[in-house]
Amino acid sequence: MTKIELFEAANYSADNPVLQMIAAAFAALEPVSFIETQRYNLEQQPEIFKQRAEIATALANGGATNFPITVLDGAVVKTGAYPSIDDLSTYTNLDFVPANADGGCCGGADGCSCH
Repeated sequence: MTKIELFEAANYSADNPVLQMIAAAFAALEPVSFIETQRYNLEQQPEIFKQRAEIATALANGGATNFPITVLDGAVVKTGAYPSIDDLSTYTNLDFVPANADGGCCGGADGCSCH
C-alpha cells in the first residue's frame, strides 16, 4: 500500500487554490484501496511532528520555511511546497486531471474514469 503524508505548519486560508487542489486530491484518493493519505497540522497535532525524527529535524533546522513536507512511504519527497498534480500522479501511479467548471475531473462526461 502506498502512503502519502502531508505535514503542514499552520492552517491556511481555505480560499487558497493550492490548498483547494490538495483537499480535492486527498478526497479523491479516499476510496482508493491501495493508497492511504494523511494530513497533519502543526497547530492541531504537534505531537506527531515531535515523534517523527525527520519532521522534528526539519522543524528545528528551518522552522516553518521547510513546510509543507510530503512523505511517501516513510521517505521525505518534497519540502517547502505542496505536491503538484504531477507529483501526486507520480506518487500514486494514477492520472490526476484538474476539475473544470462543467463538473468533475472529467468535465461531467458520463462513464468517464479519473484514474
